[in-house]
Amino acid sequence: MKDKNWIIVIACTLIVTSALLYSIHYLVFHDLHHIAVFGLHELAFLPVEVLIVTLVIHRLLDEREKKQKLEKLNMVIGTFFSRVGTTLITCFASHDPNLESVRSELVVTDTWSEENFSTLAARMKTYQYDIDACTLDLERLRGFLLEREDFLMRMLENPVLLEHEEFTELLRATFHLTEELSRRGAIAECPLSDISHLGGDVKRVYGLLIHEWVAYMHYLKKNYPYLFSLALRTNPFDPDSSVMVT
Repeated sequence: MKDKNWIIVIACTLIVTSALLYSIHYLVFHDLHHIAVFGLHELAFLPVEVLIVTLVIHRLLDEREKKQKLEKLNMVIGTFFSRVGTTLITCFASHDPNLESVRSELVVTDTWSEENFSTLAARMKTYQYDIDACTLDLERLRGFLLEREDFLMRMLENPVLLEHEEFTELLRATFHLTEELSRRGAIAECPLSDISHLGGDVKRVYGLLIHEWVAYMHYLKKNYPYLFSLALRTNPFDPDSSVMVT
């Protein structure tokens, strides 16, 4: 309601100002014909002016704003993978019994095209994500996530992430897994049914992680070759990857 009142006040102020200026013009020059001619001229140009402002200038400003938001968003996503994401992928992938069927497809190279990334994204949407929770060191995973709990909370509070629902869902799933693990005592004393439940939470995070990882690699390939180079050399799916440049 306050926003509406503010708009009404501004509109009335502009109309009154315009009427006042026309009145001053008449008092000085006493020429209604001149006022009518130029008033009609300005009114006739108004639709063109609206067209230029709304469809050209506004669109250019909107595109610039979207680009700036995308830059900030991907900076946040990059920080997530650097601090948490890549380590989690490495951990989960080593307990994925089906990974060998897609491992070679996940070995991204610097020669990849848009089509390669699109094909991989489509392939991973149909992939049957699985985790052998019984062999996964949930105690170690809990320690890792609890050390980064504050970091995850700060990311969830970041307003930039509101523009990216899928990545926000990944953060929620990761935080949920952290909370599930933190509320348990000794993991070794948990029954198999509970381990299976935790495995489902891990599998949810794993699938979302890979989806976002593919999208982030695609973004780096298009925009930041030097960051893409490091991401290639630390690819969690490439058994031959090495951070050392040879």
